[in-house]
Amino acid sequence: SDCRTVLLLGVLALETRRSASALRVQRAFASPNRTNNFAVDPVSRRVYLATVNTLYQLDGSLAVEAEKRTGPVQDNLLCHAPQLPQAPCEHPKSLTDNHNKLLMLDREQGVVVVCGSVYQGFCELRKMENISEIAVEFPPRGEKTVFPSMLNVAANHPNASTVGLVFRGHGGNTRLLVGATYTGAGTQFFPRNHSKEDLRFENTPEIAIRSLNTKDLSRLFTYDINPSEDNVFKIKQEVKTKNKLNFVHAFIQKSYSYIAFNNDAKLGHKESQPNSILARICLDTEQPRKPSGPESRKLTESYIQMPLQCGLHGNIYNRLLSVYPAEIPAEDGRGSESYLFGVFQDRQTDRRSALCAFKFGDIEEEIRQGRRNCSNSPSSDVQVLDSVIQGSGAACIQKGNLVLQPEQLDCGAAHLQHPLALRRPLRSIPLFEYSGLSSVSVDNVHNHTVVFLGTSNGRLRKLTLLPNMTLANQWTLKLPASEAVHHIMTFDPSDSNFLYLMTSHHMLRVKVAECDQWKSCSACLGAGDAHCGWCTLENRCTIQKECAQWRSARSWISMGEGPQQCPSMTLTPPEISVSADIKDVGILINGSVPDLVGLRVECDYGPGVSTAATVHLDYGPAQIQTCPLLSRKNYQPIPPGTDHLTVSVVIKVNGTSVVSGSFIIYDCERTGAIHPKTSCMSCLSTRWKCYWDQENHLCVSSKDESKHNLLEVSNPHESPAPKVKANTAHKSCTATIIVSFSLSSASHLLPVEVYNCGVGSSDCSQCWGREDQGHLCGWCENSCRLRDECQPIRDQCPAPEIHKIFPLRGPVEGGTLLTVEGRNLGRRAAAAKVSIGDVPCTLLPDFYTISVKLVCVTGRSAHDRTDIVQVDVDQSGMGASKESFSYLVPKLLSLEPRKGSRAGGTKVTISGEHLDIGSLVKVKVNSTLECTITEKTDETIECTMPPALQVYTDSVTVCVEFENLPCQSAELSATYTYEKNPTISFIHPKKSYLSGGRTITVTGQGFDLVQGVIMQVLGIGQTHCTVLSSSLITCLSPASSQSQQTSVQFLLNGVLYTGDNPFYFDGELEEEEGEPHKGHFPLEYVEDPQFFTASKEKLIKHHPGEPLTLIINKGPSDLELVPEEYTVMVGSYPCNISFHNDQLFHCTINGLLSSSESELPVTVQVGNFRHTIAKVQLGGSELAIVVSIVVCCVLLLLCTVALVVYCTKSRRAERYWQKTLLQMEEMESQIREEIRKGFAELQTDMTDLTKELNRSQGIPFLEYKQFVTRTFFPKMCSDYEKSLVQPVYENDALGPRALPETHPLLQDWKVRPNVEEGITLFSTLLNNKHFLVTFVHALEQQKDFAVRDRCSLASLLTIALHGKLEYYTSIMKDLLVDLIDASASKNPKLMLRRTESVVEKMLTNWMSICMYSYLKETVGEPFFLLLCAIKQQINKGSIDAITGKARYTLNEEWLLRENVEAKPQNINVSFQGCGMDSLSVRVMHTDTVCQVKEKILEAFYKNLPFSQWPRAEDVDLEWFDSGSNSKLLQDLDNSSLMEDGRKKLNTVFHYQIPEGASLAMSMKDKKGNTLGRVKDLDTEKYVHLVLPHDELMETKRSHRQSHRKKVLPEIYLTRLLSTKGTLQKFLDDLFQAILSIPPDRPPLAIKYFFDFLEEQADKRGITDPDTLHIWKTNSLPLRFWVNILKNPQFVFDIEKTDHMDACLSVIAQAFIDACSISDLQLGKDSPTNKLLYAKEIPEYKKRVQCYYRQIQEMAPLSEQEMNAHLAEESRKYRNEFNTNLALTEIYKYAKRYRTQVVNALESNPTARRTQLHHKFEQVIALVEDNIYECCSEA
Repeated sequence: SDCRTVLLLGVLALETRRSASALRVQRAFASPNRTNNFAVDPVSRRVYLATVNTLYQLDGSLAVEAEKRTGPVQDNLLCHAPQLPQAPCEHPKSLTDNHNKLLMLDREQGVVVVCGSVYQGFCELRKMENISEIAVEFPPRGEKTVFPSMLNVAANHPNASTVGLVFRGHGGNTRLLVGATYTGAGTQFFPRNHSKEDLRFENTPEIAIRSLNTKDLSRLFTYDINPSEDNVFKIKQEVKTKNKLNFVHAFIQKSYSYIAFNNDAKLGHKESQPNSILARICLDTEQPRKPSGPESRKLTESYIQMPLQCGLHGNIYNRLLSVYPAEIPAEDGRGSESYLFGVFQDRQTDRRSALCAFKFGDIEEEIRQGRRNCSNSPSSDVQVLDSVIQGSGAACIQKGNLVLQPEQLDCGAAHLQHPLALRRPLRSIPLFEYSGLSSVSVDNVHNHTVVFLGTSNGRLRKLTLLPNMTLANQWTLKLPASEAVHHIMTFDPSDSNFLYLMTSHHMLRVKVAECDQWKSCSACLGAGDAHCGWCTLENRCTIQKECAQWRSARSWISMGEGPQQCPSMTLTPPEISVSADIKDVGILINGSVPDLVGLRVECDYGPGVSTAATVHLDYGPAQIQTCPLLSRKNYQPIPPGTDHLTVSVVIKVNGTSVVSGSFIIYDCERTGAIHPKTSCMSCLSTRWKCYWDQENHLCVSSKDESKHNLLEVSNPHESPAPKVKANTAHKSCTATIIVSFSLSSASHLLPVEVYNCGVGSSDCSQCWGREDQGHLCGWCENSCRLRDECQPIRDQCPAPEIHKIFPLRGPVEGGTLLTVEGRNLGRRAAAAKVSIGDVPCTLLPDFYTISVKLVCVTGRSAHDRTDIVQVDVDQSGMGASKESFSYLVPKLLSLEPRKGSRAGGTKVTISGEHLDIGSLVKVKVNSTLECTITEKTDETIECTMPPALQVYTDSVTVCVEFENLPCQSAELSATYTYEKNPTISFIHPKKSYLSGGRTITVTGQGFDLVQGVIMQVLGIGQTHCTVLSSSLITCLSPASSQSQQTSVQFLLNGVLYTGDNPFYFDGELEEEEGEPHKGHFPLEYVEDPQFFTASKEKLIKHHPGEPLTLIINKGPSDLELVPEEYTVMVGSYPCNISFHNDQLFHCTINGLLSSSESELPVTVQVGNFRHTIAKVQLGGSELAIVVSIVVCCVLLLLCTVALVVYCTKSRRAERYWQKTLLQMEEMESQIREEIRKGFAELQTDMTDLTKELNRSQGIPFLEYKQFVTRTFFPKMCSDYEKSLVQPVYENDALGPRALPETHPLLQDWKVRPNVEEGITLFSTLLNNKHFLVTFVHALEQQKDFAVRDRCSLASLLTIALHGKLEYYTSIMKDLLVDLIDASASKNPKLMLRRTESVVEKMLTNWMSICMYSYLKETVGEPFFLLLCAIKQQINKGSIDAITGKARYTLNEEWLLRENVEAKPQNINVSFQGCGMDSLSVRVMHTDTVCQVKEKILEAFYKNLPFSQWPRAEDVDLEWFDSGSNSKLLQDLDNSSLMEDGRKKLNTVFHYQIPEGASLAMSMKDKKGNTLGRVKDLDTEKYVHLVLPHDELMETKRSHRQSHRKKVLPEIYLTRLLSTKGTLQKFLDDLFQAILSIPPDRPPLAIKYFFDFLEEQADKRGITDPDTLHIWKTNSLPLRFWVNILKNPQFVFDIEKTDHMDACLSVIAQAFIDACSISDLQLGKDSPTNKLLYAKEIPEYKKRVQCYYRQIQEMAPLSEQEMNAHLAEESRKYRNEFNTNLALTEIYKYAKRYRTQVVNALESNPTARRTQLHHKFEQVIALVEDNIYECCSEA
């Protein structure tokens, strides 16, 4: 392993050398297996690394100290851990890898807790000194009381998460907190079809606190408080699917434990919802307040969780990847604050991720507020979690004015609800967004926050944040092998300058800063790396700890102190003459330098030359010291050709250079000698002090008092500017005429200059000006000649002339370079003076051209003014300009726009006054950057803004500067804001056709900052784009010559967009491997689209004057064109697209086509692509043909006419067909829209209904006894049914209702002892299996024993034997075996098809009893919701009150085949005597008064069972109009109208009741002359919406009422589809409930019975699977479910209307077809009731077969288990039924067939042997006479 480490470090060294990163991998360890977890010991600095199948113990340098193999082992997910005593396993075991799930250190006990994925998540305790040895054997050898819960600690699957935490409880007990993903049955981790063997639900909670006390082995890993459930947090089994917890990290903060996890159950739901959760538990780490008893804090009491949301407004990163708690500096700079940093990922893209931070203060406050809300003001913001242990109730309820103590607010209490979940997330805005982040750790470094981020592609990013949490700087380190970084990173506990991190196969120790790459103090402190500072006495950039003297003051300068604290030095004097007698030089050291007293301080002058320094002053920031100067000979000689030498001085402290500077040694004699021609001027204008000795013509450095003729430049106060000094020197030197000849010997060459005065001297001043060059010229006779030829010499020139000045305007501050052109403007620069009025203008000699041009710098004017320019020349006089120069005050009035992107490029317009004046105008940003001017006028300047210097720049000052002077006034400046750069998210579409011109939509953010966009398509061209809004840009694609895959990039404001990285304008954006460049977006060019007419014809004939509809087909293309993209033109007429789909589109011209041309081209244009697909030929040419043919032959004429007629008709037919097709397409889209709208409305209504059900008493289920009697005796009168139920006398207003005395069974009969004895004996006989079977067979053999009697007998037997369901089941099975034997010989498939025998009805009743619980608990709600939905949907449209037909229905026979529009309106109704406020009720304007009453009653009584509702006939309805007049509303009154000889029922529309009208309803006083039920009215006399179905009448009516649309009645069949579509979800839910097996309530009876059928088939050799399918279908779906579906009144106390019955018949038929195995043969003549669900039937069939298969796969049921189940059912409902009455009824049949029963008993050997016939005769003898006596009394 050492070799491996060394090799890897070599590779790393190469990698890191490539980029100047601020990080460096210091040590690395490569693992052959995938890594899982690691831990660092703060004391020994050991690193423990857990990988798949191996544990490593590494030292501080990551070298291996010990290792231990932990796998693979023989294991099976379905087996208990082998450490569990007596835990055999039948399942085959295989070699399984051991993935480490938990690695925790417990220093106190010296153990490492190691948990793996094998053996159900088993944990070991290993020694910290040597991890290869076990510290504590667990479970102890021979221990008998070991429970699975002690062994199943971690998650037992490689992909399931586990987190842990070791802490000390009070009393010093060590505890282990574990959070583990549930991996039991029903999860993706569990093997399928083994739900019975789930070893984890009872044993492994999601979160638990366990004992980790090694001294108490018997309790190790137990939930060690009592009751133990309080120390576990376990989600209820039924809601496990809604809580799939994926744990991220657990950590301690204060005395709380926080656990961060994601709830993956929310995947795929609302993507914008955060599913990252932070849970908090109070740990009992402190001493408890109450001294009495060792009371621990309970996990469940204090558990509370809250969602965390990273991101806002749709841009949410909703999966947490890594968290890190950190103390960071507060924003105000005082103290620090605790934050939780988290890396979040966008689940949709997986690559996008962000860093967010949350204040712990906010988290704690939210938790306190949540607990307050749950106790005092219940709101939807807090809920009680569905855990197995809950506090005082499963919901938050108001607990009076309960005042919670701070301790209770933080940690809950036993009497408060718990565990809690806050619903409202804590939100945070991302601090940093980047792709592929995977982990985070944070450090507070010298009051700077430094964040380290690992990425999934093997990078470590280091960010420095400013106090306001914005980014200051960032660096990146590439890690070995580019492996993803594990989500946990840890700083070295003893040195936070090192970071431990783990990748998939490496353990790395990274040094957090590489400071020595910066070599100077300013570079070190300006780099922005908070870890790095300047170690002054070592003269290097280091981490603080690496600076030896870092503890002493001012020895180490941090980034926060800034580069201005860098050491610097000033020397006095700075310049020393060679001849000066100076012994010491004074040195002032500035910046941050430590006290130098007592240290060896030297001045170093070069290699090996140094002198000891003397420190004079040492306090504060400045330090003064002196250094002896070296003797002259020790310096380097002054180089030839120069007059000075720069000497470097370095201050060394203890031999190390600390600060450096320099001074100058100069020699004045050399200064004079360097420029022999101008030696005097050079001497006096040099920058150090020299003197000119006139006598000796020498430049000397010291002033000798004895010499009086020394010249010097007098400027006592300050060193003059070089320009001025040179000027003064010139004057001093020229004041003395120096004549000197130097004769040379013949051997020396003399340079000779030859000149011509006449050339290049056009005026007097130019001529005399040559004197300075040594030319002896003079001006005479208007020309320039040699002076000798010029007599007499006049050296005065004419006055100057000014021809031109420019510029003509300048700012009052001066500084303008004014150019003056003319003649005689002086012989030399010194001779001319320029002024503007009285303001001097300083001449610039460098720009002076003798006589003709001069340039001067304007002086400052006190105010704005205009004046002429004057030039005054020595010896010549003064000249003035014709033009004037104006001093003006410029102003800036506005700046537009005032904001732009940080990338720069924004064009701003500055408006103002006098902006184009002076010689130089600049626009400066913050006085440093320049806004590049593109256009400039007097009123406006346009310029392009530069990029912001730093990423976090916000507001800057923009100022117009003139003449290089800094910003002169506030009136010339404005504020400009740099905002976040625009970002582009995506472009759509991603394909263009070759011709180009396709609109590409660019989506992103911040486009309001964009002024101009150019889209560059690489390799093709570029186009300008249009900004539509702040988030949309549209561009047209350029044309391409060939199909190709290319990419586009964008220039925003002329700056290339390279992604949303904040640094994208630095040009330093690294392009990481495997990542495409951020600014590139793929675009594919494909072939142009193809279009052709329907039959590919090129010529379309058309009659002018008729509408033209074209059907245009599209060729195959994946361009996904939308209709807005193409236009169709017929000639110059646009053709409107009316319909489109993927294959074709229709376009129509409704106007008249008229053209002088006979043919019009049909052109389709898409973008730049234009294609003529056909021509429309306008009719009119037939006449010419006819005329020509008449001339030829009359016969031919007739043929042609016939042909023309035929063609015209066929064309018209084709057009008619096209139009019909169009209508059909439109109709289909209308239906779709209607279904969508209807479904949405119904969903809303049903949601309200569901809420209503929860609030009210719930679903109106009938009691069990009523369900049983209605199912058993559906045809019997209700009074008989009631008599079978034991009477329950409630406080009925009418008292106990007396039964009518018509039925002989129900008369009073006196129970005499012998009758009772007879019935009891008969009951005993019935409990004899031989008797009962023989009795039933004997009765069934009688021909007059009708089917109705058989059913009655079966139901009576069921009632009589209800208390002994096991016995009843065995009888039923015996009779079924006989039935199977009988049918097997004939056609076995017909068995159980009908209910024609006693046993078949007994089976029906048995199913009803066994399925009642399932029906009520599982199917009841979806069935009731479907019924409500059907009712709501029918009521959505018009309903004919008389015929019952409705606009919306499922049954064709009940369809209202008229287009009667029903407008909804709301009315306010009060019900007198109801005790409720008035309600708003929605009615249709076509509703009759009776229908309105029914809707009102439903609104008022919807929470009560239907049997308690009043009838519509029993109430009156009054309407109060606006004048408070009341009107009694009735279906028929004097105002009723007549229609077709029938009286029309009054409707809401008839009464003209307005929206929001007030109505009152009251109970009728007495039954008056009411109309009775409307549906019973005679259709011959009355009508509501439609006449009764009479074809003749319909025809007449349609002729008469021509205003109604003439439509085929069949067209309304589509409404069946609409209704079906709307109800589909509710029907699907119902079928799903019927055909699914809930794990918590498996249908045992069905399993038992289906197994019985399969067993019977096996015995008889019936192998045909279809036969078994039919048997099962006949026994359950058709026998039970269809009966329930058709008769909801068996289950609920509701009204079943005839219309509802008709709809349920259609649904029941669909269910029957789904259970059938034969394929439906449907055609156009099939009934709609079968056609309606034809498309869904195959899917339903699959569900039925799947249901049967699941039942078959259930674990088989033994007789004992079934009998126990049946006994439980019997026990539940005992004493509900009057069994004596049932026995008496059965006895009636026995008496009726007495002889046949006796004969049957005698012929049965077993019965004869047990004397059953005698006992039967005895029963008859006992009862007989009494029965007759009873009857005779009647």
